[in-house]
Amino acid sequence: MHSHRILVVEDFEPFRLVICSELQKRAELQVTEVSDGLAAIQKIEELRPDLVLLDIGLPKLNGLEVARWVQKMPNRPKILFVSQESSLDVVREAVNVGALGYVHKLRARRDLLPAVDAVLGGKRFLSSTLKFNEGRDAHRHEVVFCSGDEVLLDALASFVANVLNAGDAAIVLVTQSHRDSLFHRLNTRGVAVAVAIQRGTLVTWDVRDALSTFMVDDWPDAVRLSTTLGDLVKRAAKSATGERRRVVTCGECAPTLWAEGKVEAAIHVEHLWNEATRGYGVDTLCVYPSLPGAEDNRSFQRLCAEHTAVRSR
Repeated sequence: MHSHRILVVEDFEPFRLVICSELQKRAELQVTEVSDGLAAIQKIEELRPDLVLLDIGLPKLNGLEVARWVQKMPNRPKILFVSQESSLDVVREAVNVGALGYVHKLRARRDLLPAVDAVLGGKRFLSSTLKFNEGRDAHRHEVVFCSGDEVLLDALASFVANVLNAGDAAIVLVTQSHRDSLFHRLNTRGVAVAVAIQRGTLVTWDVRDALSTFMVDDWPDAVRLSTTLGDLVKRAAKSATGERRRVVTCGECAPTLWAEGKVEAAIHVEHLWNEATRGYGVDTLCVYPSLPGAEDNRSFQRLCAEHTAVRSR
């Protein structure tokens, strides 16, 4: 029987005893416990657990901050929140910082072990009392590593076409060399590109022009990036009738910096973009050329950690 190391992080001792007691019903679960966020980080580095059970309101460092730190680890453990907090904003933030599961404390005795099984298996688990719609409420910032230009353009075209055909709006930041080929692919997928641009549902911008608005001495400025993105989102979100549209972004800003060897700047752009799009309620798809052999590279791992999903094509 395969064993799993589990770290329980809970400051309220009586409830921590309840959690540990439930977990210890399973012989294959090796349970360690701490009572604050800083101790959790130290124990995660030492223990390298398979799963971390986190409360939200922890002393010294709250559970969300611990989860953000975990996402920067190269071999990060899975995260399951067990908390009294049940508001949509808190649950959304927990999912956005990488948690696979969220158990409401009122349902802990019923949900804890099923949640542990699900999360260890790589599946989502949310207590049924939580008002959270996975498709609607989770922030997405995904990356696709593509084996060549044709694959990259197909990935972008498929993504943008699905968005526009659903009646939503897309902000597309691509290199000048990719623009015409992308438009051709969109037209073949039933998108009237000229009409979409005229209506404002398709907003396109050359990557070089976009980067020039927020890069200062080859480094992204957080305020300028957020302002630039905010202006684009407002432009794309409002239809001619005044109705608000859902907006997504996609493209090659950070990938362009990476290709130029500005690796740290690219990673920081992804980080700032992630924070800004979360605040604006916008999803993002980033497309990179494939980086053979990069999987063992620390910078590559940090790049992937800034995304909610990583895929290759």
